[in-house]
Amino acid sequence: MSETDTPPRAAIVPGRGAIPDADMARAARHIGDIGRFFSQRVVGQERLRTSLISTLLAGGHILLESVPGLAKTTAAETLAASIGGSFHRIQCTPDLMPNDIVGTQIYNYGTGSFTTQLGPVHANLVLLDEINRSSAKTQSAMLEAMQERQTSIGGEVFRLPHPFMVLATQNPIEEEGTYVLPEAQMDRFLMKEVLTYPSPQHEIEVLDRIASGQQNAPLPAAPVSLDDIVFLQELANGVYVDTAIKRYIVDIINTSRFSGPRPVPGLQDQLRVGASPRGAIALMKVGQALALQAGRAFVIPDDIKAVRHAVLRHRLVRTFDALANGIQPEQIIDVIFDYVPAP
Repeated sequence: MSETDTPPRAAIVPGRGAIPDADMARAARHIGDIGRFFSQRVVGQERLRTSLISTLLAGGHILLESVPGLAKTTAAETLAASIGGSFHRIQCTPDLMPNDIVGTQIYNYGTGSFTTQLGPVHANLVLLDEINRSSAKTQSAMLEAMQERQTSIGGEVFRLPHPFMVLATQNPIEEEGTYVLPEAQMDRFLMKEVLTYPSPQHEIEVLDRIASGQQNAPLPAAPVSLDDIVFLQELANGVYVDTAIKRYIVDIINTSRFSGPRPVPGLQDQLRVGASPRGAIALMKVGQALALQAGRAFVIPDDIKAVRHAVLRHRLVRTFDALANGIQPEQIIDVIFDYVPAP
């Protein structure tokens, strides 16, 4: 190899933390580019931005919930615009059919054969707007795509593009014409982020941007390519997770199942079902993504604590008494974390 040749990048061993400084610097540059691009359209919402980037780095899917008008769709579209990949938006309605999402076969009378037309789910980033407006039959069509990264049309399997990410939105206050998401599908979402109202200062900035035309100005070219996203995902997968952190995660998940090192008294009165092993995986992977965003090659307990609500709030099934008394899943999660000693 000559002196001008660039040496190949060393393979990153998953979970070992052996990440070169040059790779960490490149990751910081790409993450910063996405964050600055995001800020051109979305004012404030730092927690939302962190959750979206964490989900992207972890290779998962995210569910966004809020009352109307809090920029859920804008945030999803802006994240997609920051990446040089394909993006499709699906407006969910009660009459939306599974074939409208995954695709269908069309008969050609001229040739006497069928041709496959792929649906909008075949994109790098897919926005499912108001997912709870689609029927259970249509929602189930997304399970294979979200979990297996593939669709089946006419007995033939079609792989989805890589990377692939689903961003779904739902409105919690409307009941007419909506369907509750089944637990099996909720568990497929790596995170569930609940948006809150902006501060008065941020709301004034939104009005200023609209009045000046900045909010509707064309966005520049995507600063991050698909290859860069794949690189970031590989790097996040290589962030070191110590055995003590893994034990901490498992203790948290087992405590939600009424066991663990220090069971919570009376938890059975608040929960019917605790978090699944997929919840433990999500805590670890989101913790790795959060550590990478902080410029660290290792996960610390604070990373796990920081994402506890977004990762676990949709994985806990509350009892009727808890629902009737207005006990929120975040309150239960905080109690569980208080009982489990951090390493």
